[in-house]
Amino acid sequence: MQLHNTLTRRKERFEPQDPDRVTMYVCGPTVYSHAHIGNMRPPVVFDVLARVLRRRHAEVVYVRNITDIDDKINAAAEAEGVDISVIARRFEAAYLDDLEVLGVAPVDHSPRVTENLDAIIAMISTLIERGHAYEAEGHVLFQVATYDAYGELSRRDTRELIAGARVEVAPYKRDPGDFVLWKPSTAEQPGWDSPWGRGRPGWHIECSAMAAELLGETVDIHGGGHDLIFPHHENERAQSTCAHGGQVFARYWLHNGYLNMGTQKMSKSLGNVMRVQDLLEQAPGEAIRMALLGAHYRQPLDWSEDTLPQARRQLDRLYGALRDLEDLEVEAAEPPATVVEALEDDLNTPAALAALFELAREANRADSREDRVRIKSAMLAAGELLGLLGSAPADWFAAPGKEDAIAEDEIERLIEARRVARAERDFARADAIRDQLQAQGVAIEDSADGVRWRRVG
Repeated sequence: MQLHNTLTRRKERFEPQDPDRVTMYVCGPTVYSHAHIGNMRPPVVFDVLARVLRRRHAEVVYVRNITDIDDKINAAAEAEGVDISVIARRFEAAYLDDLEVLGVAPVDHSPRVTENLDAIIAMISTLIERGHAYEAEGHVLFQVATYDAYGELSRRDTRELIAGARVEVAPYKRDPGDFVLWKPSTAEQPGWDSPWGRGRPGWHIECSAMAAELLGETVDIHGGGHDLIFPHHENERAQSTCAHGGQVFARYWLHNGYLNMGTQKMSKSLGNVMRVQDLLEQAPGEAIRMALLGAHYRQPLDWSEDTLPQARRQLDRLYGALRDLEDLEVEAAEPPATVVEALEDDLNTPAALAALFELAREANRADSREDRVRIKSAMLAAGELLGLLGSAPADWFAAPGKEDAIAEDEIERLIEARRVARAERDFARADAIRDQLQAQGVAIEDSADGVRWRRVG
């Protein structure tokens, strides 16, 4: 299996520390508002990776955190006059609901920052003891100059990092590039007791501490969005390596590309976001997942008005092939080699989907029952690996795209009326009914087995 390592900028053979136990940490959400579709790309991508890894290895321990201490959460809580836990739990639940809709399997551990403060404080204390961090005006800061490899992950010169928009320049820092591990809280702000006074942790130290608590000093895979390479993952790597006496923090770094709206990255700050719940008015969650897997994970994904309709049409093709095989029992089967090889080649989902569509074409050509059973079993096994094709074909084609979609019994009534019209050779009437159904988002298909229908995006 080959994975592209951001640290080395090349594909490498994946060899975990322990072949029987793979560890993976992926940065999760900061739960201060609803997630947008761009936030959903990492969990969908790494869900597929976890499925692929579980084929090869006896155990995969997958951790995705919840950041529930953050200044944006504080601001949202203050605006509503509630405790930060009210905001955090509300949007954590919404995030998990979105993941379920997208077919993302639950992770093994989903630690919250508020439940790991002892581990965070202990790691900060270790960094101070080892000379990598210092206290200044109620803050504790990591001293970047003590870690020679700083900047290797993001490939940035330290002088350039200081000029970055996300590096806070403050008078209490020994060097402008030093970053916060602990900061003081005012009486009005949420805070926790520590050896350095009442305060709260910095963002970067949280993930380092939680990863170490659940996975050990070295993790096999650390993943997240491309925007996290700097400063978050650069800082995680520095502080974890220094806290653990030089032990490698992550052996493989994986980062997915941005989701773009037009020429801009989708982000809350730019105001060009779309929520999963809004997109469900246009298409089922499985179509959203298909759209997110349509581009290679390391490449940008350009989202347009046609993205979801196209993904839904693609699933129509796959489910249409399965519908023709509905009467056949599925046999135990491995995913096709073409699909597995594509996914084990740096998670090449476009190539894996192409192999799945080739199976659908085979299904349409297959004559023997043996071939049809084999193809159906292979399609479903491939779908399981990709997190697709989990519905019955009848349920997929009956799923409305919008709440005001024409009811199923009305569709059947019109199809029967069309059948009668054709029997009476009233072809103008039959064509008018077909056009009426098409206008209401229903395509019909005449076959030797009768008339089939499906909703279209």
